Amino acid sequence: MKRTRRNHGATFKAQVAVAAIKGDQTLAELAEQFSVHPTQITDWKQQLLARAADAFGGSPPPSDTPDLKTLHAKIGQLTLENDFLEGALTKAGLLSAKR
Repeated sequence: MKRTRRNHGATFKAQVAVAAIKGDQTLAELAEQFSVHPTQITDWKQQLLARAADAFGGSPPPSDTPDLKTLHAKIGQLTLENDFLEGALTKAGLLSAKR
């Protein structure tokens, strides 16, 4: 029987990761206690250790959102290039005037 996917909250993940860092129990024991796979516990532990400095005012993690100004500039540049090439191809007779 296949288990349904579960989404655990940040508090639960932190609790499991801290228990893993303490080292009082093995991964197998923690997995049984919290009903999660040992690999998942290892992942959460690594995430907690990687972001521990942020809790004390460390540098913020790099943003995954792209810079909108840069993207808008790139869109403008590509639009100009496309318009230029369309005009050049139309003049050369390689592109029909009707599109």
